[in-house]
Amino acid sequence: MNSDTIDILYLDDDLLIANKPSGLLTVPGKGPENQDCLHKRALGVNPNARIVHRLDQATSGIVMFPLNYPCLKQLTHQFEARDIHKRYIAVVNGLVDADEGEVQLPLICDWPNRPKQKVCYEQGKSAHTRYQVLERDTHNNQSRMQLEPVSGRTHQLRVHMLSLGHPILGDRLYAPDDVIARSPRLLLHAQTLWLTHPISRNPLHIDCPVTF
Repeated sequence: MNSDTIDILYLDDDLLIANKPSGLLTVPGKGPENQDCLHKRALGVNPNARIVHRLDQATSGIVMFPLNYPCLKQLTHQFEARDIHKRYIAVVNGLVDADEGEVQLPLICDWPNRPKQKVCYEQGKSAHTRYQVLERDTHNNQSRMQLEPVSGRTHQLRVHMLSLGHPILGDRLYAPDDVIARSPRLLLHAQTLWLTHPISRNPLHIDCPVTF
């Protein structure tokens, strides 16, 4: 993919919403080899594009960029109030027993192994995920899941699926080697987003179809 390519899902004077490919950083990393990122590409569309949230490098899907300060401020308030709703699609190892459920396990950075996160009841920050099984593939011993993060902790969906005993396929941070080997990329995608447009106040629904 060219370093200036960006898949725009929505654009107006206040807000740019794009589809981040798996493997591309949301913001620049350390070193010259990690300067290409979705934010840099968004700046090529509008030089006022600002950061309000991120996706893991390995995760694909919807990322928003406010294009002015009032939009940034309103989106920040909506995230803090949990008024922005997201759905992800994941493919996990094994056949998940329950058709739907919730995971509420507090998370904290696993400092000696950063950027990994871990469950910690003493010092972890609350983290809440709702899940639903969309399909069980008995032949390939895997399940397609719809995941809704109520909170937005780092690696939350990845650690919560691991805690159920069903790591996400291709997860090079948390899955065992045999599960990593089952996919060349992390099978996690931010598919759907609902929010109130921060300036017009109209309801906004964005869909970004999954490619796996």
